[in-house]
Parts: sequence; C-alpha cells; structure tokens
Amino acid sequence: MGAVLKYEVSGDLRSPAVLFLHGFMGSSADWREIMAVIGDQTFRIAVDLPGHGASLGLPPDTYTIEGATRAVIRTLDDLEVVRPVVAGYSMGGRLALYLALRYPERCAGLFLESASPGLKVPSERAARLAADESKAERLESGDFETFLRDWYGQPLFAPLARDEDLLYRTIEARRRNDPGELARSLRGMGTGSQPSMWGELEHLCVPTLAVAGGLDEKYAGISSRMASINPRLKSAVVPGAGHTVHAEAPEAYTSLLWRFVDGLSFALGETKPVP
Repeated sequence: MGAVLKYEVSGDLRSPAVLFLHGFMGSSADWREIMAVIGDQTFRIAVDLPGHGASLGLPPDTYTIEGATRAVIRTLDDLEVVRPVVAGYSMGGRLALYLALRYPERCAGLFLESASPGLKVPSERAARLAADESKAERLESGDFETFLRDWYGQPLFAPLARDEDLLYRTIEARRRNDPGELARSLRGMGTGSQPSMWGELEHLCVPTLAVAGGLDEKYAGISSRMASINPRLKSAVVPGAGHTVHAEAPEAYTSLLWRFVDGLSFALGETKPVP
C-alpha cells in the first residue's frame, strides 16, 4: 500500500481542489492562513511532507522526491481527489514540478513559489549534495537551535528577518520538528539529490505560474528563465517580498493564487464560484 501522508483539509470536496506543499522544515500548518483566506470556493488540502509535521518514521524510500511524490498521490487517492491545482513553496515547489512532469494526469495546474527545477551542472549538484550532507550531520549533532539561527541568518531570508514578529513565529514553528527526520528529508529530497528538471520544462503540459519575491533576485531570475522555455509557464514577481512570499505578502500571494485557480476552473468548464 505505501505511506499516506498526514494532512489537513477544508472546504467542499465538490469544489476545485488545491493541494499545498510546504518547504523544508515547514508543515501543513504553514498554509492555514492562506487556506482560510481563499475560502470555501475551493477544497484545500495541505500535507505534511515526509520528515515534517506528523509524517514521521516512514519507509526510507518515501524520503526521496519520487517516493514523496508517490506518497502525495496516495494521499490524494485517499481523499478521492484526482487533479488538483498544486501550490508548492521552495522544496514543495520542486516536488510539485516533479509531480506535474512525471504524473501530469494528477495535476490540473502548477502554482510555484520560489521554486527551482534543480541544478543543471553535475559538479554543482555534487557540491550541493556535499553541503546538504553537512547540514544533515549538523541536524543530527543535537544543536538544533544553532542550526535554526544559522538557517534563517542566510541572505536568502534577510527580507523575512525584517519583520521580527514573523521571524520569531517562523522559528517557533520550526522548533516543533524532529531534527533527525529533517536530516532524512534533506538527504533524500535536497537540491543536491534531486535530478535536474531544466531539460524537461519544454514538455511541461499543465498551466503553470512561477511566483517569486522582488527582493529574491535569484529566484525571480529562475522564474523568468523557466517562463522563457515553455509558453504554458508564466512568471510573476511580488514587489517588496523575499523568498517566503506566502508569509511576507499573504494578500498578494492569495490574490495571485485565486486568479490562477479561478482562471483554470473557467478554462476547464467548471462552474465559476462567486468570489
């Protein structure tokens, strides 16, 4: 049978489904505010990815990108959801893109946030794999507090750190994780272990919007490059936001997501919900 992930749901099962995939050290709880704002015009599903939230102690192969994707699909089957819009942030965005490329029949559309198709150059992947292993060993060393401080001290999260309350709440939520489980996730689903999907983007067959924060130049650039490869893939930049757009600019994020889902529902001939 295989693992079914822990999840939270809200809304009417008959409405268009939106599946939320969190980033590294996150959980389904990260999406509660967004899920509430979208409202009952959609059926919302947020899962705990392997090694996160309550999805712990799973079979080893579940901690790979293929294994995690299969676990997500089994979870959708458990809910009798066939083709949701998949909204993924960072690590969850890489997983969402992998799902859409390998299992397109299970995805109606992709809403990517601060997500990358991976690293093109083998030497870059090897270097990242070594860096991920070093971080995994640090997680297993027992000094989780220092790891969290260093992680959110990265330049990538400087815009998030401008809001002291948001940074505090984010780190408090991350403290609930099991460091050993996070290490398993990082080894199996880190960017270093993930195959590059750049060469597959031209074959992406579902409508896709790649969103990035205007203060996150790296991922804004990645989103733009992705959009140049395939006409089904568009990009959008949220001014004043960094890597965690959904947390830093929830209103802008929700507006983009709702327009994307609503547009897809209309294109698919579904009844348009009343906003």
